[in-house]
Amino acid sequence: MAPAARRRERGGGGGRAGWETLLPAGCLLLCASLLRPALAKVCNDRTKHGQDNSWFSRDGEKLPIMVLMPMNESALMSSISQGIEPAVQLAIQHVRESGKYSFALITKIYDTECDNAKGLRAFFDAICYGPKHLMIFGGVCPSVTSIIAESLEGWNLVQLSFAATTPVLADKKKYPNFFRTVPSDNAVNPAVVKFLNFYNWSRVGTLTQDVQRFSEVRNDLTNELEKADIQIADTESFSNDPCVNVKKLKDNDVRIIIGQFDENLASKVFCCAYNLNMFGSKYQWIIPGWYQGNWWEQANTTNCTTKKLLTAMEGYISVDFEPLSARQIKGISGRTPKEYEREYSRELQQKGVEASKFHGFAYDGIWVIAKTLTRVMELLRIKQGQDVYHNFTVDDREVGKMVLDVMNETNFNGVTGQVMFRNGERMGTIKFNQFQEGREVKVGEYNAIADILDLINNSIRFQGVEPPKDRTFVRLQRRHINVPLYSILSTITILGMLMAGAFLFFNIKNRNHRLIKMSSPYMNNLIILGGMLSYASIFLFGLDGGFVSDKEFETLCTVRTWILIVGYTTAFGAMFAKTWRVHAIFKNVKMKKKIIKDQKLLIIVGGMLLIDLCILICWQIVDPLKRTVEEYSLEADPQGRDIAIRPFLEHCENTHMTIWLGIVYAYKGLLMLFGCFLAWETRNVSIPALNDSKYIGMSVYNVGIMCIIGAAVSFLTRDQPNIQFCIVALVIIFCSTITLCLVFVPKFISMRTNPDAATQNRRLKFTQNQKKEDSKTSTSVTSVNQANTSRLDGLQTDNHRLRMRITELDKELEEVTMQLQDTPEKTPYIKQNHYPDANNILSIRNFTDGKDGEKSILKNHLEQKPQAQWGSMDPSRINRGPLEDINSPEHIQRRLSLQLPILHHAYLPSIGGVDASCTSPNGSPGSSPRHRHMPPSYRVMVSGL
Repeated sequence: MAPAARRRERGGGGGRAGWETLLPAGCLLLCASLLRPALAKVCNDRTKHGQDNSWFSRDGEKLPIMVLMPMNESALMSSISQGIEPAVQLAIQHVRESGKYSFALITKIYDTECDNAKGLRAFFDAICYGPKHLMIFGGVCPSVTSIIAESLEGWNLVQLSFAATTPVLADKKKYPNFFRTVPSDNAVNPAVVKFLNFYNWSRVGTLTQDVQRFSEVRNDLTNELEKADIQIADTESFSNDPCVNVKKLKDNDVRIIIGQFDENLASKVFCCAYNLNMFGSKYQWIIPGWYQGNWWEQANTTNCTTKKLLTAMEGYISVDFEPLSARQIKGISGRTPKEYEREYSRELQQKGVEASKFHGFAYDGIWVIAKTLTRVMELLRIKQGQDVYHNFTVDDREVGKMVLDVMNETNFNGVTGQVMFRNGERMGTIKFNQFQEGREVKVGEYNAIADILDLINNSIRFQGVEPPKDRTFVRLQRRHINVPLYSILSTITILGMLMAGAFLFFNIKNRNHRLIKMSSPYMNNLIILGGMLSYASIFLFGLDGGFVSDKEFETLCTVRTWILIVGYTTAFGAMFAKTWRVHAIFKNVKMKKKIIKDQKLLIIVGGMLLIDLCILICWQIVDPLKRTVEEYSLEADPQGRDIAIRPFLEHCENTHMTIWLGIVYAYKGLLMLFGCFLAWETRNVSIPALNDSKYIGMSVYNVGIMCIIGAAVSFLTRDQPNIQFCIVALVIIFCSTITLCLVFVPKFISMRTNPDAATQNRRLKFTQNQKKEDSKTSTSVTSVNQANTSRLDGLQTDNHRLRMRITELDKELEEVTMQLQDTPEKTPYIKQNHYPDANNILSIRNFTDGKDGEKSILKNHLEQKPQAQWGSMDPSRINRGPLEDINSPEHIQRRLSLQLPILHHAYLPSIGGVDASCTSPNGSPGSSPRHRHMPPSYRVMVSGL
């Protein structure tokens, strides 16, 4: 088009534009609809369209095309139009040069200025004052385009747009005569869904600017996502500040965010994302791809620096239509997209304008018009040839319908790819770009016709080692018991069971021994059996869902409860039954002569077990234990993966768990109190083989304390299965081991040391007074022993002193004997004065009778002075003369009568001869009171004479 003509179109009707700019678009549309028939009649009468109805029958005909787009540089989106005109002129030139078309296309550009009133006026001027246009090409601004497109049906015209992407125009009921070579904004939604399915993202969120254009895209996307069975976790819309909405997306754990907003607000969105840490390996942003280059620098009105924005933007995916096909194949023009692009670039350089992203669609649009008009002309010529009257005419309505039908059949390869319409919508190619290191890189494309997503290998770079998750994947993780801990406690339990087996062997082997027999071996076996059952329950408490199935776990819940309860009752019931028999024998006088056999004790234990069974059976029937799962709060993955760990723990519970446990605890508590009572009553029974009261008390104390502590700690650590199992197992092991050891270890020690002492009934002590008397008796016995020891020491001292005195007297006797041998004259003197001393010496052996009188007599006798004895002479002997011979038979007899008894008494007892008391110079020993017989233990041996 010549510059003068362009200037005329821009300035046409300039004085009449004032009132039109003030009318709303709805009023203009209403006026156009009402005045359409009158305007059509006036315009047709005035211009006649400059053509007749035989235009299709002549070759070389110039066919005018109405072009509507903003050309004023001050108008909005005028930059698009400036880059479009070179492509249109290049397409017309290529159509003409192809030689396949018998007509020439003439474009008439009308400036809409992206204003509804001015655009509508330009459209009316083109109809009234311009030539008869067969088609309308253009439509850039959505509002102007929608107003004109809605009235096309009344004018029997078809409009083909190359830049109007608003989804509103896809409504065929409202805009039946509207087509476009550019895909609409909704065309990216099937591509986005395909992309989501490729990475198995089934949960997304949307963030939409509160503008009709973006809201419509969001609504269509919602329908597409629902069809694809993709969950929309959250839908947020904003007007100015998106931070609140971005925060809501994070709170709802939205990882895949599809944004619909312009580039001015995009910087705010990513600034909020940076501040909320919604970027990196855990998040994926999908935004429109039609932003201008380096938009983050031009549209940054936030307080975030460019570096922060680039950090938050790294890795986002942009989706937009492909301006030129990436497949380098020759299309309808005989050129590849690259060849066309080079020619287009030369045109831009010549005219000094910037390129438009819609130039390829405008280029293919001219080819669509050319092919459509060619096909319409062929159809009209066929109809004309079929007219036998050669009076064929066609009106505008019929031509408009034919153009509409041919447009729907369009299908060829252009520079933008395969050109085909479906309900007036272009089925084009959608490209995917990723923001990588400060620039967008193409990573794939989507073919809408074939519904195929083609991603370039290894082109997408995610921030993590794998694509982001569409949600915080929660991995259920069972809190199970560690195998090493289970193994250690199982080993300890096995050792305990081996110990119990050793006690059982000991009890059975020595069952006929008096010590074991008196302690009721059958009851001992039951105690061991109860302990082994308690040990066995530990193995079951350590099994969880990691080892068994859910159904088996419920069975374990019941089995382990039964085993532990029955084991406890068996052990302590047998122990208390033994104690009851001792209590019955020693406390009840009437029953002393009755025999309480083991069968009766077994009946007692059986009764206790029967109560247990009644409780357990009712528990199982009315409210059985079931497997329940308790889930805990999310935890971060310890390995740093993009998942969250939700621990869960399996419990054995039922509806009325507290009531049933209360019943069991109450019964067991009463049983322990009964055992304590029996142990207290039989505490004074002194037969060790019968009385286990001390050990029962210790067992009950330990079991009670450990059970209370274990139950409390187990309840507090119910969310920590390792600690809970460890505590429960150790409590059972400790209680069972202590009970068995207290019952059997003393018996084992007694069997090894003094098997009879434990069965001797020394004394039955029932009162505290008897204990005091025993204490006093013990003290007196000790005093007596000390007195006897002191007395014995004194007697030994006296014995030693008398022995020394006897030795002295022996020497004196020997001297007297020698004197008698040498001096015969002194014989009478000796006979008279020393004979009594000899008798006294012989009577020394009799001092040990223990009587003080005798000791005093002997002492007084020994203390007498010899001078006094020698001075007292018989007067009859003094009167005798010395004429008596000392060697006379009389003197010899007297000497022998004195010496032989001395030798007899002194030496014969010492060599085992006759007792010294048997002979005396004075006659029989019994005739003298000083010669009394003494006990052998106090007899003094006189020797050394």
